[in-house]
Amino acid sequence: MLINIVLLFVCVEISAQTTDSIVATPVVKSTHMTTNDSVHISQVSDSVSAVDHEGVVDVDTTSADYHMLTAPDVQTASQIIDTKRWIPDPKRALWLAIVLPGAGQIYNRKYWKLPIIYGGFIGCAYALMWNGTMYRDYSQAYQDIMDNDANTKSYEDFLPAGYDVDSRLEYLQNLFRRKKNYFRRYRDLSIIAMIGVYLLSIVDAYVDAELSSFDISRDLTMKVRPTIFHERHSVRGSGMNVNRYGLQCSLNF
Repeated sequence: MLINIVLLFVCVEISAQTTDSIVATPVVKSTHMTTNDSVHISQVSDSVSAVDHEGVVDVDTTSADYHMLTAPDVQTASQIIDTKRWIPDPKRALWLAIVLPGAGQIYNRKYWKLPIIYGGFIGCAYALMWNGTMYRDYSQAYQDIMDNDANTKSYEDFLPAGYDVDSRLEYLQNLFRRKKNYFRRYRDLSIIAMIGVYLLSIVDAYVDAELSSFDISRDLTMKVRPTIFHERHSVRGSGMNVNRYGLQCSLNF
């Protein structure tokens, strides 16, 4: 009878130790899904339950929250990001801007620049027509007042009715000559300005396309703070430290 009780007690102890030492292997499922839009890396872990004497305790066997990307994964992700970003060809943008002003900006998808470019062309064209018309009128009036033909009197259109031309002939000749030269000068400047707008549109299209692939950090900061500049001056053979106060500016790009 005593032997049976001892054997029963040993069996109970072995059963309790076996229950406490249950170890379940965690199941980790890692799925790597690559789509056209993004790279998803997910990790699913199962928790196991260990049984003790008092009850059931959930034990999380996940050692890390996220799966670390390997080198091929990073390269694949960067390629997908590059495909979503529009990078124009600088040579194509250049030729489009040469053939048609504003076409390079349309190709670069910078549509907000079109009103600036075409507004410049319209302004220069209006100045060119205005100054050209005034130059032709004053040039014809100057020619009429300089000849001795009584039938050519287009200069009278610029003078009030009944104006005595003969008494101030020399003054009027100089006046019409200055006006003719004045409007000719601004007519030429209008042509130069229009050519300048055309060249600027070409340069802008090429530079914009060239810099579209330039990597700019998102941390664009400028810090201005007061600082102390330490300077050492020699006065009569002895050194003397001088502190100067100023502002220090630092740019991060």
